[in-house]
Amino acid sequence: MSSSVENVVIVGTGCAGLTAAIYTARANLNPLVLEGTLPGGQLTTTSEVENFPGFPEGIDGFQLMQNLREQATRFGTRFEQALVTAVDFTSQPRKLICGDRTVLAKTVIIATGASPRMTGVPGEKELYGGKGVTTCATCDGAFYRNMDVAVIGGGDSAAEEALFLTRFASKVYLVHRRDTLRASKIMAARATSHEKIVPVWNSIPLAVEGVEQGGVSGLRVENVKTGETRVLPVKGVFIAIGHVPNSGPFAEALDVDEGGYFKPSVGSQVKTKVPGVYVAGDCADHVYRQAITAAGMGCQAAIEAERWLAEHGT
Repeated sequence: MSSSVENVVIVGTGCAGLTAAIYTARANLNPLVLEGTLPGGQLTTTSEVENFPGFPEGIDGFQLMQNLREQATRFGTRFEQALVTAVDFTSQPRKLICGDRTVLAKTVIIATGASPRMTGVPGEKELYGGKGVTTCATCDGAFYRNMDVAVIGGGDSAAEEALFLTRFASKVYLVHRRDTLRASKIMAARATSHEKIVPVWNSIPLAVEGVEQGGVSGLRVENVKTGETRVLPVKGVFIAIGHVPNSGPFAEALDVDEGGYFKPSVGSQVKTKVPGVYVAGDCADHVYRQAITAAGMGCQAAIEAERWLAEHGT
């Protein structure tokens, strides 16, 4: 067990976690950041980010996260490779169990993000991140101007992604395993009536084509009723079957909704029911899920932690 007690422990190194680190480090709180299995978060798998303020020409996702990390380090942030497997928030200091080690903290900022739910078909993993397979139309849609693309899914997210993509793509195939969308009536009506959206009913993906070429060349689908297979001639595949928040180790200690997302206290985006414990980013946001909104929540959580420490003594 660690003998020293940290002022602030931040779990996660995406936009939310690193922004929280910058703020708490500048406040001379000497934060410790625990990195999980994907240092830098989802943005490290994105080739180009065009919608983060301050970069008129866009910026490589990995480079953006590296910049944030260096900025946090400049002010004294410390990083440690550790995966939190369980917590004990019933006593002070708070305990974060990382395998055979326990980290003690006066305040905790949980910024563990969310992982996109994938289909698992061949080619998907190989072509994910800058090669044609993506999980965010808002992030990557503009790269597919005048191209045909496919969206996999049937809920509100899939309908929203498809509608957003009509601004850029020439045609949007909407692939769904049933013969009607499970999206809300208004979203389903908008999606199915749009002239650019072509529903592909009763169909499931079999494979993403183009691995040898290094970029998506098509999506092979199967009609579950007829058994017929065909390849949709698309350059982009957008997977919209939901996200899985990385909240598991903390779920018993904090409130989560039916989807596993953290539920903040009433009147706050980042406070939880446990004093001095805060949440930020995609693990607590199933609506926006953008780099800039995650960074904003990281800022809020950091300021709240700073205030809590000022009131209760650092």
